[in-house]
Order: sequence, then C-alpha cells, then structure tokens
Amino acid sequence: MQPAAGLQQYTRKEALRVVGLQERHLRSWEKEGLLEPAEIYTFTQLIALRSLARLKAQKLSAARIKKTLAAIRAKLSEVRDPLTELGLQKEGKRIRVQHGSLRMDADSGQLLLDFAEEQVRRLVSFPPERKDKQRDEAANRKRREAENWFQRGLEIEQSGIGLEQAMDAYRVAIALDPELTAAMVNLGTLYFNAHQLDRAEKHYRRALEVNPEYPLALFNLGNLFDERGERTEAQRFYLQALKHDPNYSDAHYNLALLYQTLGQNMKAVHHWRAYIQLDPTTQWADIARRELQRLYAQTVVKREKK
Repeated sequence: MQPAAGLQQYTRKEALRVVGLQERHLRSWEKEGLLEPAEIYTFTQLIALRSLARLKAQKLSAARIKKTLAAIRAKLSEVRDPLTELGLQKEGKRIRVQHGSLRMDADSGQLLLDFAEEQVRRLVSFPPERKDKQRDEAANRKRREAENWFQRGLEIEQSGIGLEQAMDAYRVAIALDPELTAAMVNLGTLYFNAHQLDRAEKHYRRALEVNPEYPLALFNLGNLFDERGERTEAQRFYLQALKHDPNYSDAHYNLALLYQTLGQNMKAVHHWRAYIQLDPTTQWADIARRELQRLYAQTVVKREKK
C-alpha cells in the first residue's frame, strides 16, 4: 500500500529505526495481519507501529493484539484503525481502550470508571469563600495545582509511556486553570500525534481564544492544516506565528518547505536563509543548506536555458 502524495514519508528501514523495532517484529505483525506489508510509511503509519511496539513492550503477543483489535472493531464500528485512533493500554490481564472521554475494556466492551473526571470534580470544587482575600487564595491554589498537573503531564509525556495518563493530567490542569494555554496546546499535540486532527484543532483554537497571539498554537495549526493538505491555511497560520515571533525557526523551516512545494522558490529561499541564520548548527540546518543549493542550481539551469 503506497501513501498519498504530499505526506511525510519514511522508508521501511527509517521507520524501524524511529520506532526502535527489528525487521522480524514487522514481519511477524504483517504475517498476523496487524499491518499491511509496505516499503514506505507515512507519519500515521508510524503511529500504528508505535502503538504495536508499546503493546509488545507490555508482553502482549501478536495473536492477543489481533484478537483485541477484532473485538474493538466489532464494538466500535466507527473506528477504522484502532492503533492510530484509540489509546490502548494493558492493565493487569485486560487491555483498556480510551475512546474520547470514555474508557472501556477491549474484550468485553464494559465501561470503566474515569478517575480523571472524578479528580477534576473534586479538585475544582473548593468551598465557597466570602472574603476577597479568601477567594484570591483559592484561585491561587487552583493555579498552583493546575501547574503541578501540567508538570506531571510533561513528565509522563517525556517518559514515552502512558500517554493517556498525560492527556488526563493536561485535562485536569485545564479544568483547574481555563487559561493555561500550554496545557491546551500539549493536549492538542497528543491528539495530533494520534491523528485525531479535529480534536487537536479544537484545543489549539481554544488556546488562541485565550491568547490570539500565541505563536506555538498558531504554528501547530499550520502543521495541522499542512497535514490535511490545506496549504493556504497552513501558510496563513505559519505567517501569523512569525508575525508574533519573527525568530520562530521552525515556522521558517516549514514555510520554506511549503513554498518550495508550491514552486514559490524565492520565498522558499528567504525562509531557508532565515532558518539557517537562527539555527545554524543542527542537522536541520544541513538539510536547509542542501535545499538552498538545490534551488540555486535550478535557478542557474533556468538562466542557461534562456
């Protein structure tokens, strides 16, 4: 199966390196029908590989995973690809499925108690205060508690395990502090990485409602529309991110790629140069230099033909 044109692509070897798997694992999953055989992978397919790698690390056999996925598809007909659309986590002898705000047992379909929502209700329910000072103290406590939950989400996310728990931590942080834009953006990015783009967009836009000039939220919306193939919207949000932060190197990089794809080479050159100036020592700067050289070479060829 070949990926659609325009999507970021990885060779089979690159995909294995990124996810940390061996060829024998991939062949086993292909043999079991968990994955379609492929030589080129999109970002979405990498998410499926990561999900399988996580389940493998939890000592689940390919046969058990296959049985679980079949049960999920039978109970959730609207889900096309459980590996990329749902959060799957082993809990004891069962596999828990995160489907939106619901949690269920993969095999039985039984709903599980969402402790995160219980915690939200408990944490946000401070007793009524009569005096302004007491109200301020309560508000400050909630903000501190929100920051603690945000930091907890970061730690879980950086550990690379329990991303559903990271989502829960960010949700609690937002419930405690509805203006905590960093938690909104991080939650949106977890949905983006799970290829749940509508949910990701919702959280990015919610952050912009609080702070319309937040460069990271604008940049992430650019990425989201780029992923959808809506290049005009992607360009608009990248440019807005740069308007509020002209030194946003990643926005220059993505705009350079976008303009180059659109054949607007002079604009691409401008943003490649800006990126190299801002971030000259990374491997991405080496890529930017190569792309610049390629554009210069194309310009020379065109002049010679004239």
